[in-house]
Amino acid sequence: MSVQSDLTITTVDAQGVGGGPVQPRATTVLTPLGFADVRLTDGFLGRLQQENATTSIVRGQQHLDGQQAWTNFANAADGTAGRPYHGPVFEDGEAFKWLEATAWEHGRSDDEQLAGWLERYIELVASAQAPDGYLSTFNQIAGKRDRYEWISYDHEIFNMATMIQAAVARYRASGSPDLLEVARRAADHLDATFGFDKRRETCGHPLVEMALVELYRVTGQRRYLDLASYFVEVRGHGTLTDPTWQGWTSVYFSDRIPVRDTVYPEGHAVRAVYLAAGATDVAVETGDVDLFAAVRRQWDNMVEAKMYVNGSLGARWEGEAFGDPYELPSDRGYGETCAAIASIQWSWRLLLATGEAKYADLIERQLYNAVLSGVTLDGDRYFYVNTLQVREGAIPYDDRMGAAGRQEWFGCSCCPTNLMRTLASWHHYVATSTESGLQIHQYGTATVRGGGLQVRMVSDYPWRGDLEFIVDDAPGAEVELSLRVPGWAAGATLEVVGDPVPVAPGEYARVRRTWRAGDVVRLVLPMAPRATQGHHRVDAVRGSVAIERGPLVYAIEHVDQDAGLRVDDVALTSTDLSEEWRDDLFGGIPVVTAPARNLPDGDVGRVVAVPYFMWANREIGPMKVWLPMDA
Repeated sequence: MSVQSDLTITTVDAQGVGGGPVQPRATTVLTPLGFADVRLTDGFLGRLQQENATTSIVRGQQHLDGQQAWTNFANAADGTAGRPYHGPVFEDGEAFKWLEATAWEHGRSDDEQLAGWLERYIELVASAQAPDGYLSTFNQIAGKRDRYEWISYDHEIFNMATMIQAAVARYRASGSPDLLEVARRAADHLDATFGFDKRRETCGHPLVEMALVELYRVTGQRRYLDLASYFVEVRGHGTLTDPTWQGWTSVYFSDRIPVRDTVYPEGHAVRAVYLAAGATDVAVETGDVDLFAAVRRQWDNMVEAKMYVNGSLGARWEGEAFGDPYELPSDRGYGETCAAIASIQWSWRLLLATGEAKYADLIERQLYNAVLSGVTLDGDRYFYVNTLQVREGAIPYDDRMGAAGRQEWFGCSCCPTNLMRTLASWHHYVATSTESGLQIHQYGTATVRGGGLQVRMVSDYPWRGDLEFIVDDAPGAEVELSLRVPGWAAGATLEVVGDPVPVAPGEYARVRRTWRAGDVVRLVLPMAPRATQGHHRVDAVRGSVAIERGPLVYAIEHVDQDAGLRVDDVALTSTDLSEEWRDDLFGGIPVVTAPARNLPDGDVGRVVAVPYFMWANREIGPMKVWLPMDA
């Protein structure tokens, strides 16, 4: 199909209508499924996505409206400089991330309220765009400084990038090109403004790299990919400065060293990981082997030395930043929700390009332990920071602190809106296809169609590890079904139509056969709780253990402990872990208990641990993930 004479959209294929957030044009090892090819029908993930739709997105609209985020666009459309501006300079970006979430959710459900919001706000956004394609309402209406005068800080390019991502979601989820036209004009403005032979600068906050590559994937316009490549290459030469005099350096902006030379991601964690994800997109689409090797090296080093056990990223409150290698304090850890979401986006791109299970393993770890911890179980309050420890008597001097509990909203609402768009499109990350068959990466209760197969997945994951896959349709020829065996799942077993098949943790179990409707595959992932040793280089956790069960990291909260055991004093006396199903907690969950006593010579008992992502859903108080061993 095509719309308007100056914009040709690809026909309905992998890049066009029906796609998800990431749809490579280049040949990759794995191909994402169509947006409607996976349905989370029930179970933990299905209910999570539905709660996001009925509560989080709806309340998000109310919050953004209350903060007058959309008033900014109306004032920009009015065209009178000096009108009141509401929110931080990147408020447009938060509105666009919510708009992306709404577009994905509308594509899944065709809800009339969502459709009305999309129509109304897209029309408002289009009316606010300048004739040359520029769109960033702070600079349009506040009248404080010229375009790109404070390019390090004002988020102008970032704001347009989030709009481009929302436009791609809108088009792929519903086929409507209305916002895509606005996005194309913004991208053309950026292309006319920036380049090695034009304005040789870049935005203080990466994201445009991913956005432009995806716009290229939708439209086929090579100039968008070339511009994304420019934004990757121009970074890392120390050109970004701090116009606000807060002491931010080129490290903060991921501008100290070029992407190709970066060994560890550094600086502001969200910026660094968004940049790496965008560089991965560029490497994949241009076939740049050296750039791809560089981003893979960064990922490996991040996981080894700059990531918390739950998958959180960012060790420092100062600059919301990565620390040095193995600098991972539990009580001061930042672990911004957005950083984990950005990492999932990066890992997904690496998974598509390589097919390696370690990337899907990290996606799972971060979803359950670093992303879901950022929102209450009812979908209405949020953590910006995901700490691994809260001390008794902690003073919540900042509303981002764990001791303050989850908040309804933040002045910087990046984490809530990022959560919304991630959960609205989560089924996109469940499975892929190849010419040889279907690969399932994340588990739940769902229907999956791809690679010649249609499969029903039935489970009570992540609580139980018994997974059943029922073939509903097959082509009558040999097709391969691949199932990820998580790296933690030692002792996993697989039966295919009753016959055992050997499997290995950290790999994909691949079964090639002529399938018939009704065939059943059973994968059993052992869920016995395990104690994970702290790394000897991480001072904060040396001599301590973290409790894990299946894909979940656990924590102890004060509300669950016997009167004699105090979170701040407790130490495990052994790693003899037991689990117990508790119907009285959160509608039924498995808790883990372990023998413990207060240090130095206090009471003895058994501590009770609950999944980390569930902490602070009852009351706020002392909490700890890493538990010292009493030698």
